[in-house]
Amino acid sequence: MKVLLVNGSSHKNGCTFTALNEAAKTLNEEGIETEIFQLGNCEIRDCCGCGACRNGLGKCVFEDGLVNEFIEKAKSSDGFIFGTPVYFAHPSGRILSFLDRAFYAGGYAFAYKPGAAVASARRSGTTASFDVLNKYFTICNMPVVSSFYWNNIHGKAAEEAKQDLEGLQTMRTLGRNMAWMLKCIELGKQNGINVPKQTEERIYTNFIRRGEA
Repeated sequence: MKVLLVNGSSHKNGCTFTALNEAAKTLNEEGIETEIFQLGNCEIRDCCGCGACRNGLGKCVFEDGLVNEFIEKAKSSDGFIFGTPVYFAHPSGRILSFLDRAFYAGGYAFAYKPGAAVASARRSGTTASFDVLNKYFTICNMPVVSSFYWNNIHGKAAEEAKQDLEGLQTMRTLGRNMAWMLKCIELGKQNGINVPKQTEERIYTNFIRRGEA
């Protein structure tokens, strides 16, 4: 089993990495393979809503490397942890643009696989960012993995984040909870309990209709 962790910070070894790495080490101790996927500081364009990915293409129309590479990795991964720094009380624009495209073009690679969000900040804005990232899971049939507290860590630099002992413990607990859920899912599969089958045709309701009295 493998968990793919996304570092949504441009800093490779900063606070967000510190949080993700703490969860990853715990997952490894539980026998779960991990990989930290670094977004880096390159430009990541937003989704343009062209719909090409859902009209036979099967991937994002923009071939800028990261998104389609990540979708390919997601296909063979069993769980996900998305980490973001907090700059202006919300997730980084980098990770939002990245996840918008990844989930729109490759939602099938994430469905029914556990997901968790992690946020790092100097002081505040983590819970708002945490809520935003969790919405990707809840629109894609993904079980959400929690900890004993919101998955936040505090510090302006990695060395400060390492002093947030409660935050680090939160990440270790998150790692154990993720491992537990993955093992439960795997055991279920071995006993014939598979993901739910979607037998209903998708219904879309638009709330604004022209021409009606």
